[in-house]
Amino acid sequence: MKLPPSSFGCPLDSLLRVLAGPWTIYILCRLHNNGETRFGQLKRQMPGISSKMLTERLRSLEKAEIIFRHQAPTIPPQVTYGLTTEGRELTTILDQINTLAGRWQDLETKKTANTNIQGKDTKGRKTVAQYSRISPSKKEKTERKN
Repeated sequence: MKLPPSSFGCPLDSLLRVLAGPWTIYILCRLHNNGETRFGQLKRQMPGISSKMLTERLRSLEKAEIIFRHQAPTIPPQVTYGLTTEGRELTTILDQINTLAGRWQDLETKKTANTNIQGKDTKGRKTVAQYSRISPSKKEKTERKN
């Protein structure tokens, strides 16, 4: 595997520099879920990415030997991209991180839901306790000035 050099001499830093680029994780997920995929198919599956950005990300991943590029000798050339052995190994870890992220997101959603429920009365209005935490009343502001 060819990773960019780390200024800290840390292999994890080198790997994260490759993965931290825009769209990179999404590209890896697409290739993991769909197998070998042509450029046009990848582009259609990723609304919002430009051809230039997709090409740049694919080249970066290919250079790091996380994905491979196969060009069939046809006219026009048929180019497909897929995961290398290292890329498949990486997706195993990304699946674990995805599971953790989902669990954390569920916890955050539950916390937000509980906060919203606790901060409103039965008709959906803010409770007195919530108002008192937000800001002092006009009367309090007037009293402070005097």
